[in-house]
Amino acid sequence: MVHLSGKAGTSDKEAALLDLITFLKEGDYHFVTPTPATHARVLARASQSRAHDLRDIFGWSLPFDPQQIDPLLLRILRDAEMVKQQGDGLKSRLRVSSLGDDLILHSAYPTDGQDAVFFGPDSYRFARLIRQQLSNHPQKAGARLVDIGTGAGAGAIVAAHLCPSADIVMTDINPFALHLARINARAAGVDAHFVETGDLAEIGGQFDLLLANPPYIADAAGRAYRDGGGMHGGKLSLDMARQAIPRLAAGGRCILYTGSAIVDGRDKLREQLTDLAQQQQCLLHYEEIDPDVFGEELESDAYADVERIAVVAAVIERRASLP
Repeated sequence: MVHLSGKAGTSDKEAALLDLITFLKEGDYHFVTPTPATHARVLARASQSRAHDLRDIFGWSLPFDPQQIDPLLLRILRDAEMVKQQGDGLKSRLRVSSLGDDLILHSAYPTDGQDAVFFGPDSYRFARLIRQQLSNHPQKAGARLVDIGTGAGAGAIVAAHLCPSADIVMTDINPFALHLARINARAAGVDAHFVETGDLAEIGGQFDLLLANPPYIADAAGRAYRDGGGMHGGKLSLDMARQAIPRLAAGGRCILYTGSAIVDGRDKLREQLTDLAQQQQCLLHYEEIDPDVFGEELESDAYADVERIAVVAAVIERRASLP
């Protein structure tokens, strides 16, 4: 396990990427990242073979002519080692997406690499869930918060804006994810601690708020940012909840955003989480956010018995005092 303090010095590569975010913000850059399927459809258009502007370069991940961009921007990309040769042009290794007033660095399309850092529609829905929960039920001052499997850091950043005095820990098994999350947090003015780990075993104490947006698709390639394991991709979500719930302080919450495969009308993840909450003497609020996503997965053998994949919100709360 590797601990990185948010207060440590900034490396040259980190400084370059912070400069990239500043450059794009000053240019009023905005981009909303779609699903990979939509991204592929847009790029299949004849007009989308070469970048024409910054949104094409940092949003649509199109190759560009080095002569067409500001020399300062090109130097920033090269200093960060985040540009590569593609054909007779160059391509950014990163995308940059809008999240409220913040810009979030994540992996360029297509996200095929084992260390890819994903950001997309699920990230926006997760952010909306966190805003809704913390607006309706604000956290106390000085709350301890952990974002499990933080990825690009979107969940913790959104929560930090609503809980400015929180003590924040962001974890991930992917060093590259933590690298980008650290930069994204700094650019958003969020101070946090970063821990390279796959569980909470070596992070001490209890937490007032646990956030989790785990992968929930059964991925044959086993990509960490996408593969949710057994239960048609739901096992990782259940495992995270099993880790998180015992670490909740009195009155603490676990906000879990994930997906669940529905088989013969049954939601097995909901059933398992209901049993877990009862065993731990916690309250569970569970709802479907979207009843049908990633329908193309049903064509694979892994989903031969699945009728739909639902996006769900599970908010698990430890009672402030037991009756």
